[in-house]
Amino acid sequence: MKPSHPTTTSVLFICLGNICRSPLAEGVLRKLADEAGLADRIVVDSAGLIDYHEGETANPRMLSAAARHGYRLTHRSRPIRRADFARFDLIVGMDTANMRALRSLAPTAEAATRLHLITEYMTEHTDVDSVPDPYYGGPDGFEWAIELVEDACRGMLRLLADD
Repeated sequence: MKPSHPTTTSVLFICLGNICRSPLAEGVLRKLADEAGLADRIVVDSAGLIDYHEGETANPRMLSAAARHGYRLTHRSRPIRRADFARFDLIVGMDTANMRALRSLAPTAEAATRLHLITEYMTEHTDVDSVPDPYYGGPDGFEWAIELVEDACRGMLRLLADD
């Protein structure tokens, strides 16, 4: 879990299309780091496993739900790139399917050591094994995703602040 750079840790959140969960996680961690005075020590980005939504903003339902919780999501969707495996200290997938895909994309065994499932950082929802994709569901799915991502990002921030 130790970052490769002693003063800065770079985190890349990954979901399928980069329009719901990963831009949310990016926005949550960025805001929490800023509030904790750690914005200069944590670099955050997000990407998707597919390029179907490339260049789009987050899903309007996610934008709305995130705004209700005080998060402003400005990210534009992009697919993960091979260079990301070298650029980021932590590459964090939202579910086990994301993790399987990321392991198959990792260019080296060393790059694969940077892969983490978001639930590793949860401290309140320890019985949850993923952040479910809210895309095909109703408003409750977006709220649940926010609750889970906030838990994980708070846990991650505590670990990163201790480094």
